Amino acid sequence: MRNILFVFAFLSLAIHLFAEDGSRLWLRYEPLPENIATHYSGKILYISSVNSETGKIIEKEFKEAFQAMTGKNLHSAKMDRGKNSICFEINKKLPEKYTIQTKPVKNGNYISIESADDKGLLYGMFHLLRLMQTQEDISNLNIRETPSYNRRILNHWDNIDGSIERGYAGASLWDWNDLPGTISPRYTEYARANASIGINGSVLNNVNANPKFISKEYLLKAAEIAKIFRPWGIQVYLSVNFSSPAELGGLPTSDPLDPAVRQWWKDKAKEIYSILPDFGGFLVKANSEGLPGPQDFGRTHADGANMLAEALEPYNGIVMWRAFVYNATSPDRAKQAYEEFMPLDGQFHKNVIIQVKNGPVDFQPREPFTPLFGAMQKTPLMVEFQITQEYLGFSKQLAYLAPLYKECLQSDTYAKGKGSTVAKCTDGSIFPQAITAIAGVANTGNDTNWTGHHFAQSNWYCFGRLAWNPDLTSEQIANEWIKMTFTNEPAFVEPVRQMMLDSREAVVNYMMPLGLAHLFAWEHHYGPQPWLAIPGARPDWMPSYYHKADAEGLGFNRTTTGSNAVSQYFPPLRDRYNSIETCPENLLLWFHHVPWNYRMQDGNTLWDELCYKYQAGVTSTRQFQNIWDKTASYIDKKRFDEVQYKLKVQTRDAIKWKDACLLYFQTFSRQAIPDAVERPVYDLEELK
Repeated sequence: MRNILFVFAFLSLAIHLFAEDGSRLWLRYEPLPENIATHYSGKILYISSVNSETGKIIEKEFKEAFQAMTGKNLHSAKMDRGKNSICFEINKKLPEKYTIQTKPVKNGNYISIESADDKGLLYGMFHLLRLMQTQEDISNLNIRETPSYNRRILNHWDNIDGSIERGYAGASLWDWNDLPGTISPRYTEYARANASIGINGSVLNNVNANPKFISKEYLLKAAEIAKIFRPWGIQVYLSVNFSSPAELGGLPTSDPLDPAVRQWWKDKAKEIYSILPDFGGFLVKANSEGLPGPQDFGRTHADGANMLAEALEPYNGIVMWRAFVYNATSPDRAKQAYEEFMPLDGQFHKNVIIQVKNGPVDFQPREPFTPLFGAMQKTPLMVEFQITQEYLGFSKQLAYLAPLYKECLQSDTYAKGKGSTVAKCTDGSIFPQAITAIAGVANTGNDTNWTGHHFAQSNWYCFGRLAWNPDLTSEQIANEWIKMTFTNEPAFVEPVRQMMLDSREAVVNYMMPLGLAHLFAWEHHYGPQPWLAIPGARPDWMPSYYHKADAEGLGFNRTTTGSNAVSQYFPPLRDRYNSIETCPENLLLWFHHVPWNYRMQDGNTLWDELCYKYQAGVTSTRQFQNIWDKTASYIDKKRFDEVQYKLKVQTRDAIKWKDACLLYFQTFSRQAIPDAVERPVYDLEELK
């Protein structure tokens, strides 16, 4: 019997070590090497925490994590500041901040985590655990942290039927049919993961909103989710349909200036806060892609947003009004958000913030930043990133997005001279903002590993880390995530980190290099279709609208001789983009229609450079396969095999992208593909 028990115990340990499924994300708390575990257990022998629901979470999380990593148990002694203790202390002088400091006592030192509230203490606790997971020295700590944005929010594009628009990791996390009676344990795990990276808000439903989400039936369901999120410091928000007064309330109109409509929203806000007392506010997509909005009644975006803001104001709720607007007749879709919203600058109520996509078109693998950043100086703006990889290979392809987010956040708008970055224009550093916020369109679903691709977890993680501190480097964040998610072994960490750092540029190269955009297949946005032309379809949904390929050259002329989109940017950026000689080459075809034989900075013609970029993307994916194949001995077989398979898919897709785009553009350039570029393995007609 003893032998059977031993075999069972061994098998249980083997499953734990070698059959990981990714469900624990970056919060695995694996046993540390003995010398490091001894170091940590020698520094922390006792724990004291705050007496609240969040305080209980802090104590439980830290004790369990500490025991898992060091093999030692911690004991609680409320507010005991003795030698080798860790104390969680309220300090009213630290609003929205926390400190982690080593402080002296009579017989040695103790670690103090201080904040103005227990939510800050929660973030500080996860910070300390992160240091331990990544095997950092905790002997002499002096850490001071302040979030750059007050509201750090995930947008879920989840629907009532359980589907997720642009979701690639299974069905929705929210079981609307089972709520409020049945609560999934994943709600707590989701909240825990978000709290660990400082995310403090969640919009539960799709911006293409069903009015039912603000009916009493669904508010009661949302309230159960909010109850779970609350001690983890996360507020619930909802997307609303602008026609709700008519569709849900039975009114004859949803005109924002109609007194009955305004009263309906006030009554609805009162109902919402009676059920969800800490409700965060509304996210609104209006007059965009066929959705209703104030323009249907001859009103402005400000009229619509302000009506909702007035209804939420007594409860400190906010309105996040999306600037994603465009119409079929616009000669340049990239200009329209600026043209619609700039005339309204300063007309929005104080509890309205305009949510603006990072690029002026639509979450492309590479775009310049939206010129509204820096331009709207009297209205709070928030950056909207896409974590889910709608245009970057879904959850089939490795694309670590911290470099993309950083590229936007650190871009200089020159709004107030040099150094006026997008981050500083939106976090209150340059323009005083009553609200500061940042949003990411979530990539989570009910897949076991949450995000479909194990490496897609890194994009959830890096969004949270950069929302807290945009000055963190892509390399630093990747380093943390790899160590927490896989292993601290340098022979694994270093090559995999470089693979991650190179991955987004690889995707750009094999999909749309040099500033090309929107060459995707119809509707689903997976795979290439640069030749797409559907009779009667909207021009701005067709790839030819963006690439403008002809016998002369390639690219969209957005200079002063073209659509003049360059004039929406401040000088000297305006002039830099306007000149073909000074325009950054990674955005060249975004701003210029370039002759096929134009000489690039390295001496190649545009055509040859385009070919080499596509080849570079394919070559990178093969290198990723080679790197990953050498990591098998460092991690569990299940995750290794699953990532290995995805990398094979990525290389096949990269080859298809290269062949499709080069063979199609060759019909215009009439030039040979350079010898250094692999011969196409597909035929153009076969691809079509």
